[in-house]
Amino acid sequence: MGFLDGLWRGREADFDSGSASSNAIELTKRHDRVSLTKQGAATGHLRINLTWRMRTSDFGGSQRESLLRHPFKALKPPEVMGHSQSMVNVDLDLGCLYELMDGTKGVVQPLGGYFGDVNAAPYVKLSGDDRFGSASGETIYVNLDHRENIKRLLVFVYIYDQTPAFDRTHAIVTLYPSNGPRIEISLDERHPQARSCAVVMIENVKGEIIVRREVKFVYGFQAELDRLFGWGLQWGRGYKTKAERA
Repeated sequence: MGFLDGLWRGREADFDSGSASSNAIELTKRHDRVSLTKQGAATGHLRINLTWRMRTSDFGGSQRESLLRHPFKALKPPEVMGHSQSMVNVDLDLGCLYELMDGTKGVVQPLGGYFGDVNAAPYVKLSGDDRFGSASGETIYVNLDHRENIKRLLVFVYIYDQTPAFDRTHAIVTLYPSNGPRIEISLDERHPQARSCAVVMIENVKGEIIVRREVKFVYGFQAELDRLFGWGLQWGRGYKTKAERA
């Protein structure tokens, strides 16, 4: 078997719906949904985590080595796992639009300090605001013990007050249910001018909790995501306080 045979087999793995070795389900265009109810994970706290990192090629790394001499280096640029504020000019934020069964609608996000509540409506809480793409990232908790009160949740990611750079981050949103494998959604499509991305919809469909991949990039912010999914909220320009910026 030649090298290219192995390369193509490796690409085929991108479309696998699950992996026993990694204990993960990757939602893709081909396999875009999973039922938490059917895998016995529609109770307890669902943890939703955003992590991201920049590639060294974005920081003007050495380009002296010819790609003609090392052609396969172009296939996977090296990545920076840890970085400082001076190296990164991107701040990805995790948020969630919610709609409850009683008609209540709103948003949980760092901007404006709308961190939510996990034990009372909306049963969604953001743990904090990661400014620099740290290993822990940002996390939202959903209390599925109150799933009968939840109609739908749209998890989204946006770039706060910086140059659009989704195409230069390796952002991954990972869902950790109370039972079964984790669920991963990669934001790896090229939309260099996009500022926001609707990542995943969590819906209560006749008592069944369905997780569906969206990955829809838009060039505006939350108001544009709202229009795209028909939430009907009123939006105004918001800013982070100095404490939130720290």
